Amino acid sequence: MHDITDLERRGLPGVFVATTQFIDGAEVQGKALGFDAAAVWVEHPIQDRTDDEMVTIADKAIDELLEQITKQ
Repeated sequence: MHDITDLERRGLPGVFVATTQFIDGAEVQGKALGFDAAAVWVEHPIQDRTDDEMVTIADKAIDELLEQITKQ
């Protein structure tokens, strides 16, 4: 959250990607930083996924990621 906040404040648009496990934490941290970052949430967990599983997760997220980054 700190990185995306810093980039946005420097004028570089961004979207962070994290698993659904971190939604609540990101909300709390965003409030603490005074920043509501664009985010794309993917299924949890990521660790121990095969390459094929990671490609599937990325394929599911890409449209939302592109939408988020282009609406800024």
